[in-house]
Amino acid sequence: MAETPLKPVLQKPPGFRDPNFPAAQSGFRLPPRRPLLPPSFHQREGSRFSRACCCSLCIFLSVLILLVVAGCMVFYILFDPKFPVFHVQSIRLSQFNVTKKPDGTYLDAVTKTRLEVKNPILKMTYYYGDTEFDVSFGEGGDETAAGTTAVTGFTMVKQSTTCLKVETKASNMLVADDVGNRLQTGHRIKMLPVNVEARTKIGLGVAGLKIGKMAVAVKCDGITVKHLDGGDMPRCVINMLKW
Repeated sequence: MAETPLKPVLQKPPGFRDPNFPAAQSGFRLPPRRPLLPPSFHQREGSRFSRACCCSLCIFLSVLILLVVAGCMVFYILFDPKFPVFHVQSIRLSQFNVTKKPDGTYLDAVTKTRLEVKNPILKMTYYYGDTEFDVSFGEGGDETAAGTTAVTGFTMVKQSTTCLKVETKASNMLVADDVGNRLQTGHRIKMLPVNVEARTKIGLGVAGLKIGKMAVAVKCDGITVKHLDGGDMPRCVINMLKW
């Protein structure tokens, strides 16, 4: 009886694993997979971080504002700061001529003004920069320029008074005929409104320290020679941070 021919043995491909062979007995294990997080989870983490940053910033700003307010209160209690006080002592028109010529009406005027400046603070010093003065005649938005001049900077110690002399000049200035008539009439009856405006910078000295200068505008409007002759000393208006 002839022998049955043997079947050829099949070669197992590389990496072949017998499904009947227990995986626990194999020396090779697949690495564990990292769980995939849904996109909403990452968004929640980012929103939490943003909220934490906003809360920290709000707390910091609140503390900073409280410190600034407390510092201002302490400063006010200790030094009792006040604005300087400006009064007009006198105004003299040493020259005032309105001349009518064939080609128009002309104004020549020399104005001498004395201003009294007071520092009412007991514990602070004022430092003034160079001050520019403008003088004009008239009121109600219909003013006529009467010259500009400048005064060099000065210092006012605690509770002191300073007198400033301001002289301006208008020479051969062309004005409208009706304006010339109004100016001449006002000057004759001593009711010509005179306006003085000063622009300067003021700094403070506290306990030996100088605080930076601040822009200041001082306005003395509608002053007449007749009122000054009656003994009045009109008080000027101070506008801080406004030119």
